Formats: sequence, C-alpha cells, structure tokens
Amino acid sequence: MSGGVDSSAAAHLLLEQGYDVVGVFMRHGEESAEACNLTSGGPNPLLPILQGRMDHKQGCCSASDALDARRVADKLGIPFYALDLQADFSRIVDYFVDEYSRGRTPNPCVQCNNWIKFGRLFDYANSIDAQYVATGHYAQLIEHDGELALVRGVDSTKDQSYVLAGIDRQYLPRMLLPVGGYHKSEIRQIAAKVGLRVANKRDSQEICFVTSGHHGDFIRARQAGTGTGEIVTIDGEIVGHHEGIESYTIGQRKGLGIAMGEPYFVVRIEPDSRRVVIGPRAALQERNLTATKVNWLVQPTNERFSANAQIRYNSEAHPAEIELHDRNTIQVTFHQPILGVTPGQLCVVYADNRVLGGGWIS
Repeated sequence: MSGGVDSSAAAHLLLEQGYDVVGVFMRHGEESAEACNLTSGGPNPLLPILQGRMDHKQGCCSASDALDARRVADKLGIPFYALDLQADFSRIVDYFVDEYSRGRTPNPCVQCNNWIKFGRLFDYANSIDAQYVATGHYAQLIEHDGELALVRGVDSTKDQSYVLAGIDRQYLPRMLLPVGGYHKSEIRQIAAKVGLRVANKRDSQEICFVTSGHHGDFIRARQAGTGTGEIVTIDGEIVGHHEGIESYTIGQRKGLGIAMGEPYFVVRIEPDSRRVVIGPRAALQERNLTATKVNWLVQPTNERFSANAQIRYNSEAHPAEIELHDRNTIQVTFHQPILGVTPGQLCVVYADNRVLGGGWIS
C-alpha cells in the first residue's frame, strides 16, 4: 500500500472478494529524519521504522504517503505494517546512477517491481504465511491454455503491463492485480464511495528518489560525474558543450540550450568520447534493436515469430519480427521505422494484449 488511490482501492476490492488482507508499506526512499519528527522535535510514534523526506512532492515512499496508507488500512480494518527496505532499494539507486553514467537510460520502476515489489516482498509474504502479493498496477492476470497470462489493463491510458514484464514467471500464480479490470475513473469512484480520503489524490509522476526532478544533479551528487563534453550534430559539427552525459537521454529536446533553427533531439550518447549527438526528428528513426537479459513469461516455441514490441512505458507497441539469438537475447526488426530506440530501456514483446517477455535494449 503506497498511500495512493490505486493500492487503497485494491485492498478494498480484495476484501470484497473475501480475501484476508494485510497492508504493507515499503519505506525505500532517501533519509530525512525531520519528516518523521513531530513539531515538538520528538520522534513520530506512528512511524517507528520510517524516515521520510520533507521535499518529496509526488513519489510513493514519503512519510505523508505512509500516513495515508495507514489511515486507509484503519478505515478498511486491516492490519498494517511498514517495512524498512532502504538497504534493498539502494541497489536500485546504484543501478540508476550506473546506467546514466554509461550513457544509457534506466527504468528504476521496472527494477523496483522485479527486485522489490515482486521480489523481496514475497519473502515477507512467506514469513507471515501469505499466499499472494497484490498491488495496484493496471494490468490483468488471465488464465490462458491452462496457465496464467499477464495481459494489458482494461484502461489503455493507465496500462502498466509493460513495467511488469521482468517479473519472475514463477510468481505469476501468487500475484493479484485487483484494479486491472477497471478504468482509473472507476477506481476513484470506488474509493470515494467507501470513504477513502485518497480518492482524489494525485498520481505519482516523478522518480520517487529523485526529489528535485533533475536526475543529472542527483547522479553528480553521488559520484564525480562523467565530465564535460561536446554536443555535436550527426555530421560531426560541434555546436555546444555539456556538463555531463548523465543529464541526457535519447529523444530529449528540451534543455539542450542550442538554437538550430528547427527542433533538434538527442539521437545518440557516446560514453567513451562523452559526446552528445543531436539531429532532426528523422534521425531518431530505427528499424532494428537488440535486447539482452530477456525475461520470458511464456516458453518461446519458435526461433523467429511475429509480435508487437513496445520500447517505452508511454509508447505504443509496433508490429515486428522477433528472432531469438539465444534464450536471453533477441533481435527485433520493426515493420516500419520507429522513433526513440533507447539503450537501457525495456523492450516488451506482446502477442495482442498478452506480455510474452521483455529484455533490455543494448
């Protein structure tokens, strides 16, 4: 339970379905002890193992979010526990910093699902003899040919099946996704109907541990940074300089600080030379990509097959040919050029609305 409307409504829906529900809040943000103190300066007795952040606006692990989650649990009459997972979450922060420093664009939300929400949280579930782990993700688990299939949520504008593609297949029978069969507007109505104060709470938008919203500053605060470098066009013309490649991602347009007479985008990042290469929108088009460390939620039956591939959480899936180099590596060839293939992002392969698997773009 993150303190948001989706996980709160999920807990209510599970109760309606007859489940014995235990609410769990995962504390995994940066330390800021002040956020857990009362105005008197003493510790907040409601959050004995939590440390929140005063500057956190829209994330999912602040002290105020924990209080929201606790109030919802009290309203629903279910047990509530706050787990301190900062040590585990430091692995995600390290991954985030390392990927940007290598000129890649990480997806910490995917790794949080893989390593913590549907990883470490199962360890806690086992410790209390809980059969399932449930979240407020907008995706569905549907039986297909005698096995559970992960499919898109009913609300296409909120579908989160993409960020669940890296989950260990063995966990699917122990996952519950109660809100996946609803539209967001319906979930808010359900929450309001049962009197949950988070019914109209804003959705989380930012990376929960980058409180400033500037990931480059966050990375440079944790290491020396990658160093300054040149901004060049695809023809090699030097048109500017930058303070570090960690501030850039493929497809980025804003923040370049360069006037080219037409919109220019980051089309390539070269970590060895520390060059950021920019070009017109057409230069972002790609037909092919290779994805490694592929996680399969089905058993591939052919070395080559047709499917749809999605390269970003908020992008569309596009028709493509998928070729297996081995079980852990795939070559994806799109039927038409697509924009913004980005090393470090997840490429998720779909058969219609079903997630087949996903791997990291190299």
